[in-house]
Amino acid sequence: MKTQEMQKRMRIFFTGVGGQGTLTATTLLARTALEAGLDVVAGEVHGMAQRGGVVESVMLLGGWRSPKLDYGEADVLLGFEPLETLRALPYLQPGGAIFSSSDALPPLSVSLGKAVYPDMPHIMEKARQVAGQCHFVPCRELGIKAGSVQSGNTVLLSVVCSSGVLPFGVDALEAAIKKFLPAKLQESNLKALELGKAYVNK
Repeated sequence: MKTQEMQKRMRIFFTGVGGQGTLTATTLLARTALEAGLDVVAGEVHGMAQRGGVVESVMLLGGWRSPKLDYGEADVLLGFEPLETLRALPYLQPGGAIFSSSDALPPLSVSLGKAVYPDMPHIMEKARQVAGQCHFVPCRELGIKAGSVQSGNTVLLSVVCSSGVLPFGVDALEAAIKKFLPAKLQESNLKALELGKAYVNK
C-alpha cells in the first residue's frame, strides 16, 4: 500500500515564544513529512517578531486545503514553552496528545511583577485533564547536553516522532536534519535527536 493511501488526516498545533525557533521547528517537521511522502499544509497562525511574544503555527497532514485550525481540532499540541502550552489547550481535541517543554520562559508581564507564572504542577494537571497522553520534556537541559540550547527544539520533535502518534518516525526526522539543516548545526541536532529517543524509551 502506498504511503499516500496509508496516511491519516492529522492536525498539529505549535506554540512558543519569539526567539525560541518555533517556526523553524515547524518548517523542519513539515519538511520531514514531505520527505516521507505525505501531503502537508503548514503555516504561521500568529507571530511576534519581538523576543518573548507568542508564536503559533500549524501543520496539517493528509490533504487539507489550507493551514486553518480552530478550537478543539488539533490532534497534537507541540508546546515549546509550558505557559504557552497551557494557553493553547483549547485548540486540542479531547483525548489528543501533548508534547511540551517543561522549561519556563516567563513573559514580560511576569518579569515586571504584573502577573504570576503558574507553577508546573498546575500546568501539567490542566494538560492531563484534556489530553489522552501528555509529555513534558526538559528540552533546555537536554539541548545543552546535546551542544546548544536551540537544539532543545529538536529534542521535542524527536520525542513526538518516537512516540508513534505521527505517520512517520524518528528515522524520517534524522534524514531531514541531514538534508535540510546547515552542516554546522547537524552534530548538535543529531545528538538532540538521540536524547529525545532515549527520553521516550527510558
